[in-house]
Amino acid sequence: MNVIPIGPVHPILKEPLRIKLLVEGENVKGAEIDMGYVHRGIERIMEGKSYMKGIHLSERVCGICSYIHTQTFAECIEHMCNIETPEKAGHLRVVTTELERIHSHLIAAAVYNLTIEHETLAMWMLNAREIVMNLLELITGNRVNMGYNVVGGVRLDLKKEIIDQILKELDKFEDDIQNIIEVFRSGPMINLRSKDIGKLGYKELMKTRAAGPVARASGIPESDWRLRSDLYKQYKFKPCWRSEGDNFARMMVRHEEVLVSIDLIRQALTMYQECSGPVRNKAIIHAAEGEYRNEAHRGEVYYKIAITEGGIIKRIIIRTPTVMNLEAYKYMLKTCPTVPDAVATYTSIDPCVSCTERTIVLKDVITGKTTNYKDF
Repeated sequence: MNVIPIGPVHPILKEPLRIKLLVEGENVKGAEIDMGYVHRGIERIMEGKSYMKGIHLSERVCGICSYIHTQTFAECIEHMCNIETPEKAGHLRVVTTELERIHSHLIAAAVYNLTIEHETLAMWMLNAREIVMNLLELITGNRVNMGYNVVGGVRLDLKKEIIDQILKELDKFEDDIQNIIEVFRSGPMINLRSKDIGKLGYKELMKTRAAGPVARASGIPESDWRLRSDLYKQYKFKPCWRSEGDNFARMMVRHEEVLVSIDLIRQALTMYQECSGPVRNKAIIHAAEGEYRNEAHRGEVYYKIAITEGGIIKRIIIRTPTVMNLEAYKYMLKTCPTVPDAVATYTSIDPCVSCTERTIVLKDVITGKTTNYKDF
């Protein structure tokens, strides 16, 4: 059996990672994944700092889903300290979260299309994404690190002119993206490279606890944490899911979720205009410990925080969905007949390495005993 190394720096990888494909001829038999190239120790840096600095650091966990990290951080502390947020802030959080979900899914789709050598479709995806990025900048003032969430609500309100512009741009974006999705759905080359490739069945899925669009493409609609959100229960919302479990299904779930996000944004803006009052409340912080989950764009994101009476972070744990989805990758390889298919399957799970590299393990070189830094 031979080994084909990919990475840690490779044109198809968005972030540094080494994949060692185990092959017999052209057939892929397995893979080993080496990580640790972008570990920044953000959780350790947060400890001993004020929660107000912590929320800014949480935005630096990921460069694509930066917004959902600040929202989960803020909602975790609001939940722990019983801080009420204004109704307007809740709808504005939905608008920005769903806009970020759209741009995240379009990046994932563009990278996947590049791996199957459909550059035209990839460029169309990235062009459409620019409309969404402009809307995020219009609402928050920035495109990536937005600094929009605060504990107790959001930083800025919306003017009527901005709402009108968002709705106008969404109409144009929806027409464009529907045409692009139809090209993906009906393209014969795309079907050949994507259907029955990288399949993940129900039993294998349950072994790995895969999350997000990866789980929903294998027949688990309940994996969407928006179903458990009191805020989303106000909207007409159903998760997108399919049962094939292959690369095609994972990408189509993301495409369909883009259309659902557009509808959610329209609903949120309608309900927002029926509200009045401020967009943030004063946050009174007391010593507490708690946890919170949200449906990030790649799946469940989990925060567990302990703070002191003055709002100093004692301990924080962040878990992101790529941890579980990478575990599922080894099962998908069983239905990858060639090396290019294994690479395309890797991109179909939309991995985020910066999000994932959170673990610190210390190993005693004399005894061989391992422990995490908290117990050391």
